[in-house]
This record gives sequence, C-alpha cells and structure tokens, in this order.
Amino acid sequence: MVIELFSYSLSIIDIVLIAVSASLIGMAKTGIHGTGMLTVPIMAIIFGGKASSGLVLPMLIMADLFAVYYYHRHANWHYLVKLFPSAAVGVVIATIFGQFINDDVFVQIMAVIIFLSLGLMIWMEQRKRGSIPDYYWFAVLMGTLGGFTTMIGNLAGPVMALYLLSMRLPKNEYIGTAAWFFLAINLFKVPFHVFSWETITWSSVFLNIVTLPFIAVGAYLGIYLVKRISDNNYRWLVIVMTAMAALSLLI
Repeated sequence: MVIELFSYSLSIIDIVLIAVSASLIGMAKTGIHGTGMLTVPIMAIIFGGKASSGLVLPMLIMADLFAVYYYHRHANWHYLVKLFPSAAVGVVIATIFGQFINDDVFVQIMAVIIFLSLGLMIWMEQRKRGSIPDYYWFAVLMGTLGGFTTMIGNLAGPVMALYLLSMRLPKNEYIGTAAWFFLAINLFKVPFHVFSWETITWSSVFLNIVTLPFIAVGAYLGIYLVKRISDNNYRWLVIVMTAMAALSLLI
C-alpha cells in the first residue's frame, strides 16, 4: 500500500521507519549519541543519499532545540569558540564538492573514518589518559572535518564524539557542548541545502513537522536514560552506539 504524503509516495513500512528515525534522532540529541547515526542508512534507502541529508536536517534542528533547552547551562564555550569557525569552513567546502561525491563511496569512506576514530577512543580508554592536549590545531582539524561530514550525510556525530571525549568532558557538559555546536552548525547549513543543493523544499518541511511528536518522545526518552547512566558507562555507551552506526553504514 502506497500513501501520498506531501508529494512523497511512501509505503506503510517507510512511514514507520521515518517515525522510528525521528525518535532515534531525538534520543541522540538529548544524550544517547550514536542512535541518530542509525537513521542515516534508513533515510538514505527511502529518499536517496543526498536528498535524505536535506530532508533530515530540519528534524535534526528540532531535536537540537530540545537538547539546547535542557542542557544549555552545561555547554563549555571554550571548545565551541574553537570549533565554530573551522566547522563553517568545512560546510562551505562540502557544499562546493558535494555535487562530485558518489554517495555509496563516500559512505564507505566515512565508515572507515568512524572505525579509525573509534579505535583511538578505545585506545585512550584503555590507557586511561587524561586527554589529548588541548591544541588549537586539533580543534581546527576536528571542526573542519565535522563541518564537512555534517554537510555530506549528517555524519559529524562520531567526529564530535572523538573530539569531545578526547577533552574528557563530564557527561552533561559533553551533551550541552555538542547540543550548542550542532544547533549552530545545522542552522548554518540550511541556506546551502535550500539554495545550492535544493534538498529542502516545502514538501520536506511539511513532512518534518509531522515527525515532531516522535522527535519529542525520543528526546524525553534520551533525557530519562542519561540520568541513569554513570559518566564512565556513558563514555562507553557513546563508543558502542557509534560502532553500531558505523557498521550500519557498511551493510
């Protein structure tokens, strides 16, 4: 059975998967990081790689607003100020070259990068290092890579996880800092999707609005679960969920 919804032809299964994806995005933004990455292959299958990146963006922004509202007091602006300029540059670079990148090849490359990032995270956990030195070049590198990957497929989650976990931020500070970063950079991306890639349309916006209740449910569930997880277990939860997301990109 196919349902016509805001110019989209969707099956019942498609609609269920979109609702599940919206809930996972809500959970990811309020602390269960990595779950949002699981939506990347789901939405790409339904809408196509490039189109799905634009369709998902307003969903991410709505979820970012929940996260910022709840965790805004915990943000560490020392790191955000370092990340924002280079992340903006990464978005611009991705916009220019986005037309020439094959979706399938890029996703496979990103999966490899995510696994390498995970390897570094796990190595740091095993060595019990305090943190990677807070060098400016490291923030610029992570910011640029984060901006690039968030524009191409909304894949910046593992990059930011690597950077913020490396800084050994406490659980709530980690979530608050990530929330402000993604809200700002996702809003910055909107004009590029609208005017350059044309992946955000009125039809996609209306479909996004329909997903808001599911995002809200996921956001509440994420807040509920995070309160019951210790800082150390939370770090490993981020690592495990990111690994699952990376595997989903290769399937």
